[in-house]
Amino acid sequence: MVSKKLPLLILVSLFSVLIYGQNQERSPSQNIISQAVQPYLFSVNTLTADSPIWSIDYSGGYGERVEDPFGYEGVDQQVAVKGYLGNRFTLYARAAFGFPDGGSVSSAQQAEVIRDIIGGEKTLGFRLGLGLGGRFDYENVGAATGRITASYDTSFWRLNGNLLFEKAFSDDRDAIDIITSIGFQYRIFGNFYAGAEALGEDLEGFWDDEEAEGGAKVLVGPSLNLTPNASRFSFSLCGGPVIYATQSQMQPSEAIRDLPQKNGFTVRASILYNL
Repeated sequence: MVSKKLPLLILVSLFSVLIYGQNQERSPSQNIISQAVQPYLFSVNTLTADSPIWSIDYSGGYGERVEDPFGYEGVDQQVAVKGYLGNRFTLYARAAFGFPDGGSVSSAQQAEVIRDIIGGEKTLGFRLGLGLGGRFDYENVGAATGRITASYDTSFWRLNGNLLFEKAFSDDRDAIDIITSIGFQYRIFGNFYAGAEALGEDLEGFWDDEEAEGGAKVLVGPSLNLTPNASRFSFSLCGGPVIYATQSQMQPSEAIRDLPQKNGFTVRASILYNL
């Protein structure tokens, strides 16, 4: 049994995407994706008016020596929806599920809206966006989130970065959590891209000995993305070593995180379908 029901916002988002996708007329040129909808596993990019796409993304991950803050060890799965709302607005929402060795399945959710304030009309070039949202972690603790996104896309390579701020509504959490990510991919041939992603979480642990989520964590690993021609599907893969860079004096909580707490490794793969 899932430990709690999904928030209404997630359900409404899923339903809206399905209805929207069924009602849209698609020209032949739209069958070939002109923009990577979600090429990164640990970083979110905005959509543009060039590719007003709605999609459903399923991803699965595996980590070794995984403890809190995920609240489970081994396998997790995520389902996400992403879509262009018009006027340079992008919606992103996801539900994550953790499968422990024993006991009930736990879940976590988040939803946010991001708007490009620089660029955003065209796929190629520089874009800078600001977003607001909220999330519930595996302990059902709510949090408000703010995100800064930056992207630069050319015909041959793309670069994306995020800075995520999280304010949890709990006395035993940090005043503000900081999560940062960056991804770079280069076109090898066709629509096959290869590069690297780096992710840093709870980076305030570098200067705060009482950081509540256990200290700063860093991941660096290869990143792959393939979008076959004339296909609605897109495939991504990323993984690598996880370094627990600092040690906090506080007992780590179960805030939503993409990384195992201890030094080890994690691998994540996703299949995305464009409606």
